[in-house]
Amino acid sequence: MKRLIPLALALGLAGSALAHEGHEGHETQQGHDAAPSTAPAAQPLTGTRDARTYFTDTLLRDQNGNEVRFYSDVLQGRLVMLNVIFTHCNDACPLITRKLKAVREAMDDDLAKQVYFISLSSDAERDTPEVLKAFAAKHGVDSPNWIFLTGDKADMDRVLARLGQLGESPEAHSTLLIAGDVPNKRWSKIRPDAPVNAIAQRLQLMTMPVVGR
Repeated sequence: MKRLIPLALALGLAGSALAHEGHEGHETQQGHDAAPSTAPAAQPLTGTRDARTYFTDTLLRDQNGNEVRFYSDVLQGRLVMLNVIFTHCNDACPLITRKLKAVREAMDDDLAKQVYFISLSSDAERDTPEVLKAFAAKHGVDSPNWIFLTGDKADMDRVLARLGQLGESPEAHSTLLIAGDVPNKRWSKIRPDAPVNAIAQRLQLMTMPVVGR
């Protein structure tokens, strides 16, 4: 899809997307036979000097029903870990949510306070704030620094497209994780089958000062 190409170039990251598993009668095994690994070192976000314009300040809703602007209220000034889910998923989405919970638990207290986990719904028409809140509670991740996002379908599609995560259906979203040091424009794609400690370490590295600044 042509509209997804700019983000791949902007992030400057290697690694191909893993398709959502166990849906629509097919699986994509690309990358699954290799040992779990993270993407190469994070690179500066290029291709846009205005992150608010690029990511958009689209109005969304969190799991508590609060209206939030995607860049100004969710991303700006933060160290983030983004992933895409839909609550009717019975395989990858719950597994990855529990994986990220384990990542948070593997962090020391200082790092855990810095990282905001952002889970975006690929099924906005069914994933209301109430449904997302129930999903978060079910998996033990309904906490202040874990934000679940939904909204009007067109708005969610716009945001997911900018992240390179928009699929033809809710099931077709990528399972790749996206870690971002938003203030310093450093981004990294991470495979969801990477070890918990490796993911936590990648986030720890993102707290290190940027060389030359």
